[in-house]
Amino acid sequence: MVRKSNNTALNNLCDRLNSVFLDNKLSTSVTFAAATTGSVAAHDIATVTGVVAVSIFGVCGTIVAGSGTIEVGTATSTAGLIAQTTGTVIDAGEIWHDASPDSSIELTSVVTQKICTENIIYTIATDTLTSGEITFYILWAPISDDGNIVIA
Repeated sequence: MVRKSNNTALNNLCDRLNSVFLDNKLSTSVTFAAATTGSVAAHDIATVTGVVAVSIFGVCGTIVAGSGTIEVGTATSTAGLIAQTTGTVIDAGEIWHDASPDSSIELTSVVTQKICTENIIYTIATDTLTSGEITFYILWAPISDDGNIVIA
């Protein structure tokens, strides 16, 4: 994180740099069960207030089962943060950041940074996910004065 000084121009530059660095980190784990967290529906991950810069990815702890699809985004863009993926292709140890999770090691550049003003959700479509566990990692920084993210 870039330190601030008593110079206004320097502080403005620091604010911009700090938002690029996404120096806040949250995580939450979801264990899928057909009747609840794995049901066909939109499910909350995090509540967003104001305007934030955000990056999100998932790490699979236990292989996902069930024939449903899953994506991460907002109510307006349900796959805006992580593309729709068939649940059964997300295997234990894999990093989920796109439609084809396939590795336990990835470049940091594959995790895109987006500007967000809506709550972050995961959406399960077509059928349920019956088991498995994914931990979502959210890296973020406020852009507006009231910008904030908390786990839902």
